[in-house]
Amino acid sequence: MKRLLLFTAMATLLVACGNQIPQNFWESDKLPSIYPDYTNVTVPVNIAPLTFQIDGKADDVVARLSIGEEEVICGGHKIQPDADDWKRLTELAKGDSIKVEVFVELNDSWTRFKPFNIYVSPDSIDPYISYRLIPPSYVTYEELTINQRCLENYDESVIYDNMLCSEGSDGQCINCHNYQQYNPERMQFHARQNMGGTIIAYDGTIKKIGMGHDSILSAGVYPTWHPWLKLIVYSTNKTGQIFHSVNPNKIEVFDSESDLIAYNVEKNEVTNIENDTTEMECFPFWAPDGKTLYYCSAHFEYRDTIEKGAEFTMRTQEAKYNLYKKSFDPETMQFGPRQLVFAADSIDKSATLPRISPDGRFLMFTLAQYGVFHIWHHDADLWMLDLKTGEVRNMEEINSPDTESYHSWSSNGKWVVFSSRRYDGNYTRPFIAHIDNNGRGSKPFELPCADPDNHRQMLKSYNVPELMRGPVTIKPQQFADALKQDPTPVKYVHKLSK
Repeated sequence: MKRLLLFTAMATLLVACGNQIPQNFWESDKLPSIYPDYTNVTVPVNIAPLTFQIDGKADDVVARLSIGEEEVICGGHKIQPDADDWKRLTELAKGDSIKVEVFVELNDSWTRFKPFNIYVSPDSIDPYISYRLIPPSYVTYEELTINQRCLENYDESVIYDNMLCSEGSDGQCINCHNYQQYNPERMQFHARQNMGGTIIAYDGTIKKIGMGHDSILSAGVYPTWHPWLKLIVYSTNKTGQIFHSVNPNKIEVFDSESDLIAYNVEKNEVTNIENDTTEMECFPFWAPDGKTLYYCSAHFEYRDTIEKGAEFTMRTQEAKYNLYKKSFDPETMQFGPRQLVFAADSIDKSATLPRISPDGRFLMFTLAQYGVFHIWHHDADLWMLDLKTGEVRNMEEINSPDTESYHSWSSNGKWVVFSSRRYDGNYTRPFIAHIDNNGRGSKPFELPCADPDNHRQMLKSYNVPELMRGPVTIKPQQFADALKQDPTPVKYVHKLSK
């Protein structure tokens, strides 16, 4: 329904881009169709300006953003608020909201769409995020980068680029960047194949570790730093892939074997902590108290009639992962027996990627029909387990009809960033949602960019978004120089010690 209205100016006016609100327009009772969809989202007070564009035909566009008597007017097909104007609005709207009115001209007629709000939480978010950017290629090694982005503006830089060491048939894969307590000065990532090894950066020192050993299944794969000890727990995995011809999930990534190991960074020692041949342990994560280790595991017994990888390929959908935990004594460095936390197989599902909120109350995980690598499963959703009450629920308020997967808590526990394929089903992009004291999420918003169409134009997926307290200051070439050196081999021990 539309009706013709006249515009009356507000008291305080900040006009950007030389645009004015139209004097005559039709009014619509529908929200504007914009990309990214920022209608009625909740954002941190320190987030970069939210830019957007009309997702449809338009001859011209004007938007008014206001709080009280303060307003900013932006125009053009891409609405891009000035950084200073945006900061002024978010400071005024802290704990309240910015009202957004969108006016669209089409065929010499203006329409004012139903206004929407951008709610501004006083809860800030960590100022940096890092992620791997990966193209959809499986033939040869293309450029893979681990990047970092300031969430308070649009500044982005490369942490490490695999092309600094090798390319083509002598290519190098890089993955699994991880930090100790959001500290960019204490990080690790893996390089695979050419010049491979695990890079560990700790307070200014960089080491390349060769973590493979005859006493463990493989070199470390998925990491989790202890909150304060120089200790990293990894899963060790023998990973394979299936390329489907009919299944809409396209690719199945699976482990034919997997265990858990612990690595002492200071002593360069490694030991097994879970290596049951009938269990597929994966994705460890430390609780913030440093006394509990969470992980997922699937019970799987081989029939030993054919090679393990081939057998698992045929029985992939039998892999149902449950969530477990192990106690840990930081004084003795010893782990206790495993305890069941959530039996996903009891509801014929598979749970992976347990991540604990910084206050220790909530455990967020992904749930899908089967398997461990849910980022390729269109049915994957985020679920929340309240460790205080035992309640487990689907986070319907932040999920979409497509994939929701890898997630990371902010250091204050008020935000989560996660990977989603909700826009096109093919590329993962970072979405951010506020989490309240009861563990409920707000409507997620896509990582803002200077150009609102950036994500649709960039044909790469964002992989493993991790929040950080600041930027990594080590230069990419320093990491490359370390990778060109021979790795330091680990020492295997049967028992960890301080």
